[in-house]
Amino acid sequence: MKSTISPADDTAPIDDIAPIDEAAAPHSADTETAEAPAADTPARTPRQLVKLSVVVSEDEFDRDIDQAFRKIGREARLPGFRAGKVPRKVLEARIGLGAARDEALRDAIPAYLAQAVREHDIDLIATPEVEITAGAESGPVEFDAVCEVRPVITVPGYGGLRVELPSPVATDEEIDEAVDAERRRQGSLVDAHRAVQSGDHVTLTLSASRDGEPVAGLNTEDWLYEVGKGWVAEGFDNELIGAKAGDELTFTANPSGTSEPADFHVIVSNAQEMQLPEVTDEWVSEHLGEFDTVQAWRDATAQRIATAKLTQARNLFIDRTTSALADLADVPAPDSMVNGDLQSRVQNTVQQFQAQGISIDQWLQATGQDAGSFVEALRVQSVKAVKVDLALRAVAAAEAIEVTDDDVNAEYARIAMQVRQKASEVRKAYEKNDAVTDLRSQLSKSKALDWLLDHVEVVDETGAPIDRDLLTGKDHDHDHDHDHDHDHDHDHDHDHQHDHQH
Repeated sequence: MKSTISPADDTAPIDDIAPIDEAAAPHSADTETAEAPAADTPARTPRQLVKLSVVVSEDEFDRDIDQAFRKIGREARLPGFRAGKVPRKVLEARIGLGAARDEALRDAIPAYLAQAVREHDIDLIATPEVEITAGAESGPVEFDAVCEVRPVITVPGYGGLRVELPSPVATDEEIDEAVDAERRRQGSLVDAHRAVQSGDHVTLTLSASRDGEPVAGLNTEDWLYEVGKGWVAEGFDNELIGAKAGDELTFTANPSGTSEPADFHVIVSNAQEMQLPEVTDEWVSEHLGEFDTVQAWRDATAQRIATAKLTQARNLFIDRTTSALADLADVPAPDSMVNGDLQSRVQNTVQQFQAQGISIDQWLQATGQDAGSFVEALRVQSVKAVKVDLALRAVAAAEAIEVTDDDVNAEYARIAMQVRQKASEVRKAYEKNDAVTDLRSQLSKSKALDWLLDHVEVVDETGAPIDRDLLTGKDHDHDHDHDHDHDHDHDHDHDHQHDHQH
């Protein structure tokens, strides 16, 4: 086999956009499949193409024909011959050479194409468009394959990224709020010998009616209600403020969740205020046994709040860093990459709902969405994921980031633990599926992301620097973050599993 490569022009119609697989798209009550509204469909982006021209000699292709005859022979049943033992000459006399040649073309061309792609190190992002130009009936086989390749981009400014994250430090206000919440939990209600105020707990006899008919759920006795919650009706709490125990109130208001007014009659039986305990060392020791002093309790509260805020900041660190990087990728996201990523997102979402016993139709109705808007919301995520993919590759190239054999072997070992197989079996699966190059690319992107996380400027809401060691400390599992980052590589682990299984 001989192959040559040359540039190719994108001659596809500008509105020829690859559709989402209807089998994976969600259905709705109004549409058979989930498709974005035509008015919102973006114009197709130009593709970067190369053309492979492949020539397979007649002698070489004859071996493929012979293989095709053996394949046909395994299925043929002829008198006098055991199954799978029919000689080629007999089959050729019975079915002719054309049938085996067609079989050989179907089976061999993908293999020759894959070999040519490897030889020329082509980074495919879509299925090539193949045209047989010679040899369909006899002689050497020649075919052209138009291949869409991944764009190679640059991202100027990636070294100066700045991201804003929630401060991982507890403020005095947050600590005070947590302390007050515990005081309220430990507080006691005492009769309020004054007019009702917001925050008081009142005991009510409540009735509401429309045209003399009771309103369901709004007729009760001895109901304890905290004024200020705003649960009952628009303006209901304002009517209670200023009242005293024994007062009867009548007024008209719209019950919450309705647009029609109702007539209310309310008797205030009792009004109580929350009496909060004084925070002292003695009180802390008595009611919060794990602490002996107020300061020890406040310090522990600060640590608890800071831990929660640090987790939030860590969860946002990668997302906001990759978002900032994607903004620097000022190039159109290739439609084939976007649609491939979108296909996976739709399928994964539908499968997640199915695993929970929820119909996607039910979820769409509950959230007030239609199928088109649902898919388009995922498309936004896919566009970002594609841009991050291209940009991380650009960072890896610019920083001369290398993936060593040790890195690859370590990844085989990690995957092997996940799928409970031997690392050697995982390696063989990747080699068999020609997936080693893709694995190296994934590892290169992961290293590029690590580089960014080590160099991006990180500040809080006030612009104050955040200690990077808090975000990327040794106690924090970086690999977990990479797997968690669905935006930049959401199906990485899925691909590992898929390749291994096949």
